[in-house]
Amino acid sequence: MEVDMRIGELAETAATTTKTLRFYESQGLLPPAERTPAGYRDYNPDTVARIDFIHRGQAAGLTLAQIRQVLDIRDRGRAPCDHVRDLLDARLVAIERQIAHLTALRDNISELRDHAAEPEPATCSPDQICRYL
Repeated sequence: MEVDMRIGELAETAATTTKTLRFYESQGLLPPAERTPAGYRDYNPDTVARIDFIHRGQAAGLTLAQIRQVLDIRDRGRAPCDHVRDLLDARLVAIERQIAHLTALRDNISELRDHAAEPEPATCSPDQICRYL
């Protein structure tokens, strides 16, 4: 028999914090928890798998809004595979753009550093501040 968990137990089991769980709930990533007569949140043990999915989505670079879209699709009883594939494709394109930008930045900084390899402060005019930038 599965026993519901209080928020602290869930946080410990899912390797997160109670603050994060409350935030996930407020953002619609977790369904509202059942409440005990005393008002404590009571979570179903299945919630651990949902939190694990959220963490895996974040590790893949998805936003919480994108993760919520996937969860919404699943919660409506549909498989989100196509949507996830499209999100991952878009993420790969963004990463490739970021890598290209960082490569260009590295090349630019390397060139600037090469010019500054043997500093010649006397050749800089005061209005230039530093000729290497």
